[in-house]
Amino acid sequence: MSDRVYNVLFLCTGNSARSILAESMLQAEGKGRFNAYSAGSQPKGEVHPLALDTLNALGYPAEGFSSKSWDVFAVPGAPQMDFVFTVCDNAAGEACPVWPGQPMTAHWGVEDPAAVEGADFEKAQAFSQAARYLKNRIMAFTSLPLASIDKLALERQLRSIGRMEGSTARTPDVA
Repeated sequence: MSDRVYNVLFLCTGNSARSILAESMLQAEGKGRFNAYSAGSQPKGEVHPLALDTLNALGYPAEGFSSKSWDVFAVPGAPQMDFVFTVCDNAAGEACPVWPGQPMTAHWGVEDPAAVEGADFEKAQAFSQAARYLKNRIMAFTSLPLASIDKLALERQLRSIGRMEGSTARTPDVA
């Protein structure tokens, strides 16, 4: 078994909700096999309180997160990413920085829970649902045999994970 630790970056526009949820979940569920990070193209500057509440409710770490620009990960000395996953459709459509090392990428879009309006319970439900969809993707990802799968098969698997329940993808992802 490989002792390699993979660096994974989750991208979203605001880096305040979905990407934060994914970062915390992968860091915990990856059991030391992954270093998880998150960033945004236009960071809000603060993490959404309901993202932190949701992480707490699910038993995931909810401290030490910050809303930051993806530029932080495109400078010399930044961790070199092995995987970059967009979790919102806006970030998926934007021109991303050139990531050193040419990481594998995939779009794992889910609806933005921070955009939900209504009663507090409706907002909390939206965060809970987004967390469930992201956790399902993360669990599928962590179960992949990364050390032994060929690149083409891995790319197919990563795209397939992005089309799991709750996907915001409007068209099929074609190889």
